[in-house]
Amino acid sequence: MKVTTKKLSDTSVELKVVLDKKDLEIAEEKAVNRLAKDVKVEGFRKGKAPLDIAKKNINPNNLASVALDIAVRTSVPKAFEESKSAPLMIPQVEVTKFVPGETAEYTAKADVLPEVKLGDFKKLGVKKEAVKVSEKDVNDVLESVRKAYAEKKVAKKKAAMGDEVVIDFEGSLNGEKFEGGAAKDFTLGLGSKQFIPGFEEGIVGHESGDRFDLELTFPKDYHAEKLAGKKTVFNVLLKQVSELVLPELNNEFAKKCGPFKTIDDLKADIKKNVEAQNEAKANEKFKDDLVNKLVEKSKVSAPEIMVKDQLNAIKNDISANAARQGLAFEDYLKQTGQTEEDWEKTAREIAEKRVKASLCLQILARDEKITVSDEVVDAKVNELREIYKKSKEALKNLKDPNVRQDIKNRLTIEKTLDYLVEVNSK
Repeated sequence: MKVTTKKLSDTSVELKVVLDKKDLEIAEEKAVNRLAKDVKVEGFRKGKAPLDIAKKNINPNNLASVALDIAVRTSVPKAFEESKSAPLMIPQVEVTKFVPGETAEYTAKADVLPEVKLGDFKKLGVKKEAVKVSEKDVNDVLESVRKAYAEKKVAKKKAAMGDEVVIDFEGSLNGEKFEGGAAKDFTLGLGSKQFIPGFEEGIVGHESGDRFDLELTFPKDYHAEKLAGKKTVFNVLLKQVSELVLPELNNEFAKKCGPFKTIDDLKADIKKNVEAQNEAKANEKFKDDLVNKLVEKSKVSAPEIMVKDQLNAIKNDISANAARQGLAFEDYLKQTGQTEEDWEKTAREIAEKRVKASLCLQILARDEKITVSDEVVDAKVNELREIYKKSKEALKNLKDPNVRQDIKNRLTIEKTLDYLVEVNSK
């Protein structure tokens, strides 16, 4: 077998393979063994005739076709191995020449695992952000807790910031209604910033029973592109105003919130929790920054087939989240003011980054011999079994060897990330 490699891009190759007489003889022998099982020869039971006799009773064209199929299928993996290329898909094969018993030529194209040249992963120059918790951070959380314990009292008064109102509203652009711009009996906390600038402020000063128009402008960076920067009119009916009577911040309030004796105990617990949350966020950001810098310092390309897989994964996640709200992917696009082409352009950038990051981490794990034991994988599988013990489908999937391998790959990547953090924290 002779293999000639042609590089089509950083992530795809075309092999030209020439099989010689010996290659075809081996394939023909296997073909005879396969076809002889169905050959009827007088004097012998079906499939029991000696191979040399059976061969004479096999249709030559059928034998040549099967021999070629065997020769190609068995040689393709060897050809890619010889070319030092790892295909990411089933290669596209085209036979260009075949002389039975003499020679065969074919081309095989495939996306392949690109060559990755890692940058200096021990000196990425990335620093972890310092974790700080200010008094304001604690007070903000404390105020949220306080509001959760607030009493609501319907009031005959003009609405003010901090009040809770019930409204009907309907928005329009140039007199035309737009999707998602209307609701009835909507409960809104004034000051929550749920709506575009000016909406909540426009309700302040009105009383229950008032109907009025709010002339506003959507922010230029509004998530729905079709609305961004556009002038709109919201017709609002204020149906109810409720005052929130906040509890006093004292020891009695602290006791209502948990096993705390004093308000200082509650504040200390809030600070501890906020600190833990900020620490977790800082750790995740540190990992993300390290991986981004590693990709930036490395030479790595994203194979199209892997990018498409990631695009599908991103789309499936969005579709699943939309489905929980009774929406389809197309509804999500409408809500965000995007065409599918717009979405794919943005999503493709994310997908390419994910693929490059994954490849760099895989190579780092390989070079540094980072692995996880079967015991660790077993423990994770058992943990997942406990989590999904009520789902027959999930439990069935956990028995699939491919799923187990995927779990092992994920655990290896996590361990590699921890290693990356370790060597860049010294």
